[in-house]
Amino acid sequence: MKDLDEARYIQIGLKIAYYRKLNRLTQEQLAEMINRSPVYLSQIESPNTVQPISLATLFAIADAFHIPPSKLLEFDL
Repeated sequence: MKDLDEARYIQIGLKIAYYRKLNRLTQEQLAEMINRSPVYLSQIESPNTVQPISLATLFAIADAFHIPPSKLLEFDL
């Protein structure tokens, strides 16, 4: 995986963590809402781990936050 791709996955994870906290949800609550495991969500949000995320998961998370998926893809790179 290229360095830029890895940075993008980390940025997505940080955005997800930001919106999750903004919505006052725990990882467990969000994971249940999107039908994924809390461990998987934790891996996505961790800035120390590069965890690829599918579009289906990205869409489910955006829907849970009631935001357009593009908000999770806006980067400061």
